[in-house]
Amino acid sequence: MKLYRIKNRQSFGFSAENPTGQKNGGTKGKDCIYVDTGALYRTIGLSATRNSVAPEDENAVKNLLSKITVDLTFNEKGEQIVLLDNEDVSGLSRTPEASMMASKISAVPIVRAYLLDLQRNMAKTHDVIMDGRDIGTVVLPDAQVKIFLTASPEARAERRYKELVEKGMDVKYDDILNDVITRDYNDTHRKTAPLKPAEGCVTVDTTELDFEQSVEKIISVIKENI
Repeated sequence: MKLYRIKNRQSFGFSAENPTGQKNGGTKGKDCIYVDTGALYRTIGLSATRNSVAPEDENAVKNLLSKITVDLTFNEKGEQIVLLDNEDVSGLSRTPEASMMASKISAVPIVRAYLLDLQRNMAKTHDVIMDGRDIGTVVLPDAQVKIFLTASPEARAERRYKELVEKGMDVKYDDILNDVITRDYNDTHRKTAPLKPAEGCVTVDTTELDFEQSVEKIISVIKENI
């Protein structure tokens, strides 16, 4: 089994609570796929932004959800992409602004309910490594392996900063760090499905680990628990 991209501070049927900031990616093995559920929330946040829908306006959010389609699929390279009304918005949904909107929109109960069946159905039809902020606690509480993947805010901000700079975006480290800290507070204090370690999970702190070391650590946890 290969795990070749990670994100950070959240849960892996394999579930992973991964808020760490390392790149999310997939596990590619026999009939095993990687599912970045954060991409779903970022995509709905992107749609809300495009349509000037405030997360606090639940009626407007409900109306928005009734009109859009959100899907996860894979391109010819085996990379996960997210489609909003059949438009590939994978790159657009990874900006700092989209991430902050995702944090706000994910606190709306009807949004979480809208995506819950989609996430669970993927786990029913595939062996998955699923990455999100409530996977082990809500989406897949009976996952075979549950990992709470974490890292310091500074390490996560540095990872995201480098990722965005590599994509040619004009961003500042301090702004990203503030966004990380704000999003962590919002996600851990929301009433619906707050970010927290799942019962029976293994906590993996990648603050001092590079990408390859993080991959090796996660694979070792999976092997020890299957």
